Amino acid sequence: MLDEDSPYPEVRASVSNIDDPSMPVLTFRSWFLGIFLSLAGVGGNVYFNYRYPAPAIYPMVLLLVAHPLGKFMAYSLPIESWWLRIPGWLWEINLNPGPFNIKEHVIIYMMTNASVAPAYALNPTVVAEKYYGIQLGLGFNFLIVIGTQCIGLGIAGMCRRFLVWPASLIWPQNLVACTLLNTLHAEDDEPSSRGGITRHQMFMWGVVGAFVWSWFPSYIFQALSVFSWVCWWKPNNVVINQLFGVYSGLGMGVLSFDWNQIAFIGSPMMVPWWAVVQIFIGFVTIYWLVLPLLYYNDVWHFASFPMMANSPFDRFGAEYNISRVINTADHTFNQTAYDGYSPLYLPANYAMTYLLAFTLTTCIITHTLLYHGKDLMNGLKRMKMEEDDIHAKLMRYYPEVPDWWYGSIFFGSLILGLITLAAFNTGVPLWGLIVAILVPVIYIVPVGFVYAFTAQSVSTNLISESLAGLLFPGRPLTNMIFKAYATQTQIVGQYIVQDLKLGHYIKIPPRATFMAQGVAVFITAVAQVGIQHALFLGVKDICAPNQSAHLTCPHTQVFYSASVIWGLIGPTRQFGAHALYKPELYALAFGAVLPIPLWLWQKRYPRSILSDVSTPVILTGPSAIPPALGINYSSWFAVAVIFQYFVRRKNFRWWSKFNYILSSAMDSGTSIGAIVIFLTLQLPKGGNLAINWWGNNVFLNSTSFLPCVTSWA
Repeated sequence: MLDEDSPYPEVRASVSNIDDPSMPVLTFRSWFLGIFLSLAGVGGNVYFNYRYPAPAIYPMVLLLVAHPLGKFMAYSLPIESWWLRIPGWLWEINLNPGPFNIKEHVIIYMMTNASVAPAYALNPTVVAEKYYGIQLGLGFNFLIVIGTQCIGLGIAGMCRRFLVWPASLIWPQNLVACTLLNTLHAEDDEPSSRGGITRHQMFMWGVVGAFVWSWFPSYIFQALSVFSWVCWWKPNNVVINQLFGVYSGLGMGVLSFDWNQIAFIGSPMMVPWWAVVQIFIGFVTIYWLVLPLLYYNDVWHFASFPMMANSPFDRFGAEYNISRVINTADHTFNQTAYDGYSPLYLPANYAMTYLLAFTLTTCIITHTLLYHGKDLMNGLKRMKMEEDDIHAKLMRYYPEVPDWWYGSIFFGSLILGLITLAAFNTGVPLWGLIVAILVPVIYIVPVGFVYAFTAQSVSTNLISESLAGLLFPGRPLTNMIFKAYATQTQIVGQYIVQDLKLGHYIKIPPRATFMAQGVAVFITAVAQVGIQHALFLGVKDICAPNQSAHLTCPHTQVFYSASVIWGLIGPTRQFGAHALYKPELYALAFGAVLPIPLWLWQKRYPRSILSDVSTPVILTGPSAIPPALGINYSSWFAVAVIFQYFVRRKNFRWWSKFNYILSSAMDSGTSIGAIVIFLTLQLPKGGNLAINWWGNNVFLNSTSFLPCVTSWA
């Protein structure tokens, strides 16, 4: 078995094909550091979630922090055992079972990865109280957050046979983590016989280099982040700025020297080359070809508004003033005011986003049934979807988690959700919760396939809020709660499945993974609600536009705007029978049939150039806009061409040894740099410690940074 390895070169380059079942896993160290770092990470991120500007604490940074802490605990804790006697149970407590090992480290990382992101379900309570004057209370907040988190855990666990066990689902993001973990714990990491450096040295130099460099595009020379040199040359030419500009343009300038911009949609060094090409083709087709064609022909009045924007507009070309169509007394929709003010107009990029979302909604289902239908049926019959690879064979040593464990969490949390909605006046009927949960139940496997193959996440947010708007028109609170249940469970489910695959790669006993993830999800759900509650009690003017600590709640404001657009105004006024954007709904039918011709072609010509083309991947690529920008895609593709095409083809030996470790180094060093810059330069003196010179101002002088530049300007 030692000679057997994964059939996929990316996996062979990152994941060990041996296992040591004697390694301790659920130790005092792994529990203590996992819980401590999860609470620290989620606490910081909940605070940062309400501040602008602010960094984020990413799990990769916590993975790095855990390593020296684990080593220190292995050095300092006493090597003794105690026996805890409980009737019918004898439990050995060992504070220090030996050297800090990779399996303990993975447990810590899985706990943080599944739990440090602020829960999407925190938003409805804040918006209801701050904007609608509806007091839902701390109890409701606890119940909705815990319920959505645990439903996601339950759904994910029941999808293991579809998304975790098959070898073909490589999960590229896990390959980066595996490479870093194996490097940190490697006992044999010598340079090659030709000389050179080790993986560990490459990682350390990469982290230091990325940290130092991050100061330039983030603080010293910010024009490097948005290197739109064509716009600097012609700052007042509207068309050039629309095509080559960054914020209100299409980003055809290609370049950014900021890793935050380059890796905004995920590290380009981890996505397989075939997926890179299709993602970029999707972006170029939609945003560099179709969108300009529609815009300059003034389809749907696009040319009256900026080409790229982050908000809808009114008929005067200004950002849509939501307050003008709301009755301030009871926060209901004012039809008379709406008729006298303006319909809601979408900028071109928003219209493309909705078009892609509608197409992808049905396309991904059809694609999954055509390409994976037989495998899914085998999985449902408890038959293997694929032959076991070496990693699945090694995992046979450990007892698997019974499906009913995850099923119990799912149904128990669903019942908790039904009780929550029955006990609180939210306007969501009990059948509404069932419909909301059907969204992740239906989409977690199709979305998981795309995520596992390409590291690109498919959001179900638009599906959720538009469905809620159709089912519950004019009811923003109901819309928000429906969307929280439908969206948060999908988000948590994706993270949980990702970590289940990581545990599969590192050979973590499945029942240990189950316990670690369950504890982390529950504890951090409780913690972040408590932290949010304390923050809103302690800061009376939180969410005010001029709040002294910059706690202006930018994400909450976006959530509120969405509740008005989809809950109060409603999708019928945008996409209904007489609405301007009604043709976008044809994308649902188009998406349903789009994969069929390609599938038939691939069945007839399995070795053709189109054999690896995937319609969901092409559509998923550009769907991150907004908030992503054109420059995020062009710079991402440029780096991917270098590493995933040229380096891999010309020097596979170097690529297999260093590609993923360099990717993790860039992510880690840049994240650490962002946190340090925030704490030392942005937090003190209200962020007024900026350097005022040409390199930080030149890009601000172009029309692509003006909020309302149109082709008619």
